[in-house]
Amino acid sequence: MLSPGSLFQEILDHDESFRLFCSIAAGGEAQGGWENGRIAALVPPECRDLAPKIARHGADEDKHGRIFRALLRRRGLDPVPVPPETDYTMLLERRGIGLAHQRLESDRPLTVHDVIVYLAHSRVTEQRAAEQMALLCRHFGDHPELGRAVRMIAADEDAHLAYCHEELLRLAAAGHGRAIRRTLRACALAEIRVHRDVSLAVMARMGRILGWSPARSALLAAGIHAVHRYERLIGRRRMTTLTMPERRDPLGGPPVQTPEPAA
Repeated sequence: MLSPGSLFQEILDHDESFRLFCSIAAGGEAQGGWENGRIAALVPPECRDLAPKIARHGADEDKHGRIFRALLRRRGLDPVPVPPETDYTMLLERRGIGLAHQRLESDRPLTVHDVIVYLAHSRVTEQRAAEQMALLCRHFGDHPELGRAVRMIAADEDAHLAYCHEELLRLAAAGHGRAIRRTLRACALAEIRVHRDVSLAVMARMGRILGWSPARSALLAAGIHAVHRYERLIGRRRMTTLTMPERRDPLGGPPVQTPEPAA
């Protein structure tokens, strides 16, 4: 049966597939940590109140990267290089989504429009992350090896998504609504396509590692394409709407000091 739970269980049970999964996840989180750190350092004066929240976001992403690396160490595994075709963050950048690394590597302060681009990009990608972690929590929230890690990361992703909603709504109220809507739509359309491409690439590599039959690989690819079509037509709306979250200011104040899962 090709359920998400059974599929991930198969990946979890095999050292090489688990190694690839954790390496891809750790690489993406580390990249997000660096990006948020640079954005926090470069925010314009008009958005200075956002700097500590963006820095908190980046610190959470760094923490997630450490958690995935710790999961590898528990099994005595080393990370592997992230295959380029599975590098979600870099593929989004190549499509012009988010702030380019070249821009973040300079010391020139960002503009308010740059902050809108950052928040819109984060709102879309955090939607994806929150949904994926919620799925893992449903299937593995009580798992002895993964449970604590996925619950911790899922709670952070929910806070990141709420923060993006709140800050974008605040900027919309300040007169940036049209730019936000336009940027959200562009980010969502690009993310949906990149997510399809990365999913196909990851499943192809997992299939080779786990020895899947051509029929099973074809069935999984067909499912990924079907999700992509649905998201382009209808599902993207969940990524482009803005709703004030119940939990206000989720990244304000000092971070909650919860011990990370030990290696």
